[in-house]
Amino acid sequence: MNYQVKISEKISWIGANDRRKHLFENMWPLPQGVAYNSYLITDEKTALLDTIDTSVAADYLDQVSEQLQGRSLDYLIINHMEPDHAGMIGSLVKRFPKIQIVGNAKTFKMLESYFGISENLLEVKDGDTLDLGYHKLKFVFTPWVHWPETMITYDTTEQIIFSADAFGSFGTLDGGIFDDEVDTNYYVDETRRYFSNIVGQYSNMVQKALAKLKGVPVRIICPTHGLIWRSNPSKIIDMYDRWSKYESQAGVVIAFASMYGNTEKMADLHCSPLGRTRHSRSSRIRCF
Repeated sequence: MNYQVKISEKISWIGANDRRKHLFENMWPLPQGVAYNSYLITDEKTALLDTIDTSVAADYLDQVSEQLQGRSLDYLIINHMEPDHAGMIGSLVKRFPKIQIVGNAKTFKMLESYFGISENLLEVKDGDTLDLGYHKLKFVFTPWVHWPETMITYDTTEQIIFSADAFGSFGTLDGGIFDDEVDTNYYVDETRRYFSNIVGQYSNMVQKALAKLKGVPVRIICPTHGLIWRSNPSKIIDMYDRWSKYESQAGVVIAFASMYGNTEKMADLHCSPLGRTRHSRSSRIRCF
């Protein structure tokens, strides 16, 4: 299913939930599925930021056309070339043959390899801007968060970050797409799991990316997976900062393996409320 939601007067979210995929990148379980987020800006010039996975894109192009209301699509901005976000580029170019594709030099090498596209390209460098009219977009390179070509697009007008895979999460968007519409506790867990599996090994690069954003006013964060953070974007930024510094949280983890079940019984004692009362002051003990 694809549908549209207004983020602001001139910016729309066009995304899809995927409840059929069981493994993300054929490795990580998706018990609650995953969402793909794409964004359309309809200003004096129009721009689409990233696309979605082909597996859930049956009416994606029609949704884009509907939002354009007969206008042409001027730009496709590619923040990340991974197929779950770049998969519809070939079809998009066929639908809008005059579209100009915005990306960096590394983006375009992948673009030609994947789709054979080498024309109508607008190469940007770190810190370059693109004027759409009311909206002024700035491109900030964030290599290895989590691919070498990855960048984010910052809307300086409305202080919105289109962050690609950074600040994303597993889990479909049910009941709302914004952090103030749903129970964020569930998504925090799925965001942590996403970070641990997808982004965590590049934590030093995450720190470099966060340093570039230091002091930049941010009202909304729009990732390509998971929640859009509009009520409290600093929450997800702080989580990324803490996780990428490998800072610990209060609590105890008891890891065990048990061939005959006796070690498991011992671990269960410490994990139980009775065990916590007797042996620990911490109420945050998890056993694995």
